[in-house]
Amino acid sequence: MDTKKRTLFIAFSSQKGGVGKSTFTTLAASTLHYRLGYNVAVFDADFPQHSLMKMKKRDLAMVMENEALKKLAYKQFTTINKKAYPIMQHRADSVLEAAQEFANTSSVPLDVIFFDLPGTVNTPGILKALAGMHHIFTPITADRVVMESTLIFTQLLQDVIMKKGETSIETINLFWNQVDGRERTPLYAVYHNLIHQLGLSLMQSQVKNSTRFRKESEVNSKTVFRSTVMPPDERLMKACQLDLFISEFLKIIQL
Repeated sequence: MDTKKRTLFIAFSSQKGGVGKSTFTTLAASTLHYRLGYNVAVFDADFPQHSLMKMKKRDLAMVMENEALKKLAYKQFTTINKKAYPIMQHRADSVLEAAQEFANTSSVPLDVIFFDLPGTVNTPGILKALAGMHHIFTPITADRVVMESTLIFTQLLQDVIMKKGETSIETINLFWNQVDGRERTPLYAVYHNLIHQLGLSLMQSQVKNSTRFRKESEVNSKTVFRSTVMPPDERLMKACQLDLFISEFLKIIQL
């Protein structure tokens, strides 16, 4: 009997740039790996920018230059006694095979492999890569162009790829990002109804807008939010309701 634990393949994916897919990949991976005790790896297949590969280099340099962060990092790694999660660069058309090989040969059983995939269906191999995910999470904002692009993309995944049956996809989950808590726009109600009519799944948690999603740790910073080598600060997570998002995320993927 094969008792080998299954490694979940998860992607934050969208057809629209700037909605936070790479940021959420980092936030989720770092929270699960450094704070919650899971073992995580990341494949950066977002050619040509490969932003997560570049982010890790910047994060390591920032820790070495910042005494407060250096102490935080030392305390973290001696407490949890595990290395930073690996981030590997790969092409979208063969990333599934590379990830499966990595999971099979890893000295540490992997709970989740996150994939940062290109934001266009025209990229060679992207639909195959998406079909190989177990769970897909798609950030949306109350912007007409973003919504139109996202709903078309999500329907493509649900109606074409999932219904063909040749897929590993178990759930596709839309979630609100960059929500302005002061704004009472009727757009949210309109889009909620539309998402429901299309039979798509929308998460209950909404991530509030924050400038921290768009910037990394600064030279004199004493806290961390978006980082590949440390988890986001718990107070900052609570301020933008990222903590509620992670709780719902974990329930969906059933780790």
